Amino acid sequence: MTGFQELAKTAIYTKEAPAAMKSSQTNLLIGLPKEVSLQENRIALTPEAVAILVRNGHHVIVETNAGVGAKFTDSDYSEAGAQIASSPKEVFEANLILKIEPLVDDEFEHLKNGTTVISALNLPARERAYFEKLNARNVTGIGYEYIEDQAGGMPVIRSMSEMAGSTVMLIAGEYLSSSANGRGIILGGITGVPPTKVVFLGAGTVTEYATRTALGMGADVKVFDKDLYKLQRFKYAVGTSVYTSILDSDTLTEAIERADVVIGALRGEDGHSPVIVTDTMVSRMKPNSVIIDVAIDQGGNFETSRMTSHKNPTYRVHDVIHFCVPNIAARVSHTASIALSNIFLPFLLQTGTNGGIEAMIYANRWFMKGVYCHKGSLTNLYMARKFGMRFKDLELLLGASRF
Repeated sequence: MTGFQELAKTAIYTKEAPAAMKSSQTNLLIGLPKEVSLQENRIALTPEAVAILVRNGHHVIVETNAGVGAKFTDSDYSEAGAQIASSPKEVFEANLILKIEPLVDDEFEHLKNGTTVISALNLPARERAYFEKLNARNVTGIGYEYIEDQAGGMPVIRSMSEMAGSTVMLIAGEYLSSSANGRGIILGGITGVPPTKVVFLGAGTVTEYATRTALGMGADVKVFDKDLYKLQRFKYAVGTSVYTSILDSDTLTEAIERADVVIGALRGEDGHSPVIVTDTMVSRMKPNSVIIDVAIDQGGNFETSRMTSHKNPTYRVHDVIHFCVPNIAARVSHTASIALSNIFLPFLLQTGTNGGIEAMIYANRWFMKGVYCHKGSLTNLYMARKFGMRFKDLELLLGASRF
């Protein structure tokens, strides 16, 4: 055996090191403040969702009693791994704030520079000063009602619409009753008595779910929409023969005059709901009949609509009861919170995997419609439509630059 062969038996060889792999995982610091808006009981993440986020390396701060309205206790969140904060100031130290209702003045005081806020926007109720305040704090704002998924759908709107549709007929029945000084009629029909007449504006998700309830109770249902394809899709989804019609002034006027309940659920594609029912049409409705404007968060489908709250949910115009509460799903806050959590949890996990909120925005162009403010720049066409000007002019007005 040669010397080289002997050396080969005892020599130590270096092993190639694997190439360093760049990790894009970012640990998020998520804040869940207690809602201060009137009678808003929902919370964006359940304790189960928080536990999953914590196991994936993220940190969650929950303000004390933030989940009480949805029947989740501080103990539930603490056991899931969340930090319980005694004040909103502690929660707003997080770099990602996840909440239900838009920021209010008191919350702006706690808002850090450069924070990301995910919440509802309720565009028709916002003024320019609201967005200027966000710009001044270099905030990235995401309106969850405008977030799109990869299929072009709006998951939050879809989920809340399903809930609103399932709840809205219960509300109608409540205000038709004598105890609410309504018409004193049952929602539906019984032998020998003509059924309650219900008219829907819009053939979307709210109407789909509400119609199933109304038909099950024996009501006479009519559905109007401006698009024929939506009516066709609606009839297929419901699976039952229902009277449908394109929005036509004569047919619609007659149906509304005879209706016991009219439900507005026609949303606008530009962020504003079209006004379908005029003041004159409302004046011809039966006394003590009921109007429920589910589209009030976008301005409403009735000329006589104005936003109300769960504390004072109704008012009367022409002796017609108007129910115009924008957050109907808050009436079933536990269910609504679970539904919202099911949407936000995968999004937050993906955000961490992608490397943060900015990387998430850039990596998913379909997601961009939800972004209305980014690092002090308004970036959404909805803002221009809100203020009635071209997007370019809006940016010049606010001194913002697109990213």
